[in-house]
Amino acid sequence: MTGPVESLSAVTLVTHDMAASVRFYDVVGLELAYGGADAAFTSYRVGPSSFLNLQLDPSWRPPEQVWGRAIVWVDDVDAAHRRLVDAGITPSFEPSDAPWGERYFHVLDPAGHEISIARPLARN
Repeated sequence: MTGPVESLSAVTLVTHDMAASVRFYDVVGLELAYGGADAAFTSYRVGPSSFLNLQLDPSWRPPEQVWGRAIVWVDDVDAAHRRLVDAGITPSFEPSDAPWGERYFHVLDPAGHEISIARPLARN
């Protein structure tokens, strides 16, 4: 190894229902880069150089406990929450300000992966 890791290229999540997962991430507001509802592999652009990938496995079942979470930053946490609720998706809780300096909420995607929708709070 010559130095520290430069960036995180992608996170790949497994889903048993690609169409439902694509609908969910479309509502979240991610930009589709490859694949789609009928694909075995779908990739969403996250920012200028990272990706959230979905891999189809019809035998996948959500874990009984949360395995961790992926965190995506958006420009307006409250608007993202409203978009999800308006689409019939129930987040885990209302947006709130965290002591670590983010406004955020959590939501489970259709495959049971916990996603945190967040934005850094403005500093004075």
